[in-house]
Amino acid sequence: MSLSPAALIEALHAVPPELLLLLQALICFGAILLMARLFGEPGLYLYILIAVIGANVEVLKAVQFGFYDHPVAMGTVLFGSTYLATDILTEHYGRQAARRAVFLSFAGYLLFTGLMLLTLGFRPMTAAQAGTDMQWALPMQEHIAALFTPAPALFAAGMTSYLISQLFDVWVYQRIRGITGQKHLWLRNNGSTMLSSFVDNCLFSVLAWVVFAPEPVGWDALLHTYILGTYLLRVALSLLDTPFMYLSRRALAPHLPDRAAA
Repeated sequence: MSLSPAALIEALHAVPPELLLLLQALICFGAILLMARLFGEPGLYLYILIAVIGANVEVLKAVQFGFYDHPVAMGTVLFGSTYLATDILTEHYGRQAARRAVFLSFAGYLLFTGLMLLTLGFRPMTAAQAGTDMQWALPMQEHIAALFTPAPALFAAGMTSYLISQLFDVWVYQRIRGITGQKHLWLRNNGSTMLSSFVDNCLFSVLAWVVFAPEPVGWDALLHTYILGTYLLRVALSLLDTPFMYLSRRALAPHLPDRAAA
């Protein structure tokens, strides 16, 4: 059996998308704990940055799931997992560490996009210049452009909603923690993520598909496909990540002081 990427992709096509979605979520949450265990606070920063970049690529693909009538844009699981990482940072390292992660990932995504645009600025080779050995490189300009030249409206909507919702998540988490103290970890984890996810979905959808869109979508599509379609999934993800939140202290044990930061 071939172990090539193409063969793996072909095999995954035979797996129900709902099962793949669950597998992706478990891999993301497990990766967060692994990065925390290996690298502590910097590992969580790195995960958030990679997840933000990956989610902005993944969102270009839509999938039809059996549990929902409308197509659902990808990127929800990968982006939604960043809320678990920021909640872990807030819980164990304090609000400033979580805010630093948000701004670092925002700056990292801007830098990465800028570097890719610079790469696209190099004039692509012609067939004569490429020769027979480099024919594979000819279509790469278009492939890279498809990923890293998104519509300015989508880019602005995505980055605006990301900053506001993530900072809101950190704020809500701290407010709930101020009320509950060290008790009810599940409440601040789920409460902050569910509220901030709704803010993110609403902001991005309204900005991208109504305010900035040359042809705004109808309210039915806006509500069911873009807001509720992914929000209900994000609520399920928030509930699923709760055990990983409880495991985060054990994962971070080698890197934490005797007392978690306030």
